[in-house]
Amino acid sequence: MSKYWSDAIKRLTPYVPGEQPKETGITKLNTNENPYPPSAKAAEVINGFDTGRLRLYSDPDCSRLKDAIASYYAVERKNVFVGNGSDEVLAHTFSAFFRHPRPLLLPEFTYSFYDVYCNLFGIDYKMIPLQDQFRLDLDDYNEPNAGIIFANPNAPTSRAVELGEIEALLQRNTESVVVVDEAYVDFGASSAIELTRKYDNVLVIQTFSKSRSLAGMRVGFAIGHEDLISGLEMVKNSFNSYPLDMLAIESAVAAIEDQDWFEETTQKIIETREWTAKQLEQLGFVSLPSKTNFLFTQHRHIEGAELMGYLRAKKILVRHFGKPGIENYLRITIGTLEEMKLLVDTLARHPDIG
Repeated sequence: MSKYWSDAIKRLTPYVPGEQPKETGITKLNTNENPYPPSAKAAEVINGFDTGRLRLYSDPDCSRLKDAIASYYAVERKNVFVGNGSDEVLAHTFSAFFRHPRPLLLPEFTYSFYDVYCNLFGIDYKMIPLQDQFRLDLDDYNEPNAGIIFANPNAPTSRAVELGEIEALLQRNTESVVVVDEAYVDFGASSAIELTRKYDNVLVIQTFSKSRSLAGMRVGFAIGHEDLISGLEMVKNSFNSYPLDMLAIESAVAAIEDQDWFEETTQKIIETREWTAKQLEQLGFVSLPSKTNFLFTQHRHIEGAELMGYLRAKKILVRHFGKPGIENYLRITIGTLEEMKLLVDTLARHPDIG
């Protein structure tokens, strides 16, 4: 710890991303990446890009991408904000809307970047316990607050709440911003984007990393009332005027316009997820009902840390969280059918399972 660090930095506990292995021969099911390559149209844009343009700055407003997103979701450009991955969009959201005297409300088990941002920006927060089987009950968020944020579907628990429950929350909670983080919404849940046309205090955040296979390009966006978007633009232009590079903008436009590829790959992931859940059940696992591209699952008799270590020794990576209450669960990304068959076959050979 450097003597030059500020006291605020010394107190931070940073977010820990999933392992990115350097060795070969690894089956990587730990960071919820899409197992399929990006749209061929996006690849064509990347392969044919005029690299001479890179001497210039990218469009600071990302106008073409905002227009493509607005067209796809039937909103206007003024309702769209884009950033360097949804994590940056989230960071600007915390800075813009949650720095108030009252606490921010968020689920007890959720995306662990939320409390990291709270500590980074000095935001008071309160974690609301989940209900039985890690169910998010928005009726529990009825108290004065600086804002409310939750992932839908939730991560790492994989469960989703219905659109009607979100609207009921918005009807009750009218004096602060409600943020719905929809990183996994395209794998079976309902988006709250339609609610942004009716309520001025809901912000929906999505990413191109999961359902559009552009995790390496770092593209995220938010949709909401123009007043919320203006707030995000104020923060962004006080931090980094050029958040997206030219390749990211162009490839994201091509990806969102390739609807056939999007529907084909998301459906394959959903089908593989359901197949995997059934196979794991036969091996003694209990999985939560997932609307994501991963399963949150535990074995009836074997500890999660032991299973993660066993799989790691077999060159299969899954995610394990040691936090009390979920310490026996594994978060398993849905890969290709071949990768999931390898996972199932490997687990079946575990001495306490097979």
